[in-house]
Amino acid sequence: MNSPISSSDQTNSLQKQSEQTITAPESLQFALEPNDSRRLANLCGLLGQHLHQIEKHFAIEIRNRGNDFALLGERTATTTAAQLLRHLYAETASAELTPDEVHLALQTSGIEALMEQLNTPFETNRTADLDATESNNSGVTLIRTKKCTIKPRGANQLGYVKAVQTNDINFGIGPAGTGKTYLAVACAVEALLKDQIERILLVRPAVEAGEKLGFLPGDLAQKVDPYLRPLYDALFEMLGFDTVGKLMERGVIEVAPLAFMRGRTLNNSFVILDESQNTTREQMKMFLTRIGFGTTAIITGDPTQIDLPRGMASGLRHAVEVLEGVPGISFTHFSSKDVVRHPIVMRIVEAYDAFEKLNPNNNQHNQAS
Repeated sequence: MNSPISSSDQTNSLQKQSEQTITAPESLQFALEPNDSRRLANLCGLLGQHLHQIEKHFAIEIRNRGNDFALLGERTATTTAAQLLRHLYAETASAELTPDEVHLALQTSGIEALMEQLNTPFETNRTADLDATESNNSGVTLIRTKKCTIKPRGANQLGYVKAVQTNDINFGIGPAGTGKTYLAVACAVEALLKDQIERILLVRPAVEAGEKLGFLPGDLAQKVDPYLRPLYDALFEMLGFDTVGKLMERGVIEVAPLAFMRGRTLNNSFVILDESQNTTREQMKMFLTRIGFGTTAIITGDPTQIDLPRGMASGLRHAVEVLEGVPGISFTHFSSKDVVRHPIVMRIVEAYDAFEKLNPNNNQHNQAS
């Protein structure tokens, strides 16, 4: 004899069915046109590597047979992933996709914005959303150098490059991995190749970041030299080792510790001040007043990585407060969402930011500034 089902059991059963209905993944189906096996293989990557990246990022499942795709997951995630797949498929018409390219596309601010648009029907808004995504990547100012062509990624990088092209002094502020220094070098190289400037100066404050400069061999310029390695690497990539070596011998590319800048006036130059968070207020003012006619300056820095002695205020933070709104000076603020390195770098930056907000007393340099 079957035991009677209690009302509570019926309620629990209905609740479980309701939860299963709510959490059941939705399926979004579409086809990529034209049906080109070569481009589809490029889109999917070796052993489906590119699709796995997208699945992991959006927490969805991607199934495809030829150019017919089905995305399973939360509606907003599948909608956004579909837009990204369409965009990447368009890219395959003229470029070979790599895992790095897919990662950079996933980091694009337009994609992140779409993720925030909850409950957006795919069919109704597909054209508008696709146009919005494409607009972030079309008409982009390409930076052309001797060895490669660089395309800014996302709205912040694009705004940064456009600001550099229209302002005399430009600040790029944000965490590591956002491309602020790399793009600064790219803009400088392009201006040199176009004969818009006569030389490039790479400047850095001689502040010790845990290591003692005095133990390094050579004079002060040679001691600071290893700290400029990211700038050198970018120059080598864009111009080649031989060209960079010859330009440095001729003084067209110059490395100058910040302390050596006093008393100079820089005309027809492109000056990059890297690690500017480690300048004092006086050093920053001294540097900014070196700018002469025909010169463009880019000041890059990360206010969360200050190596100044305790109690000494950062010249970068002070400059942001003093110069905000001054004509001819631009400020581009990058965040963890703009990180274009390995995805874990973005998560590391976000974790540190969250920790410092919860434990402000642990950051003594920020307090002092």
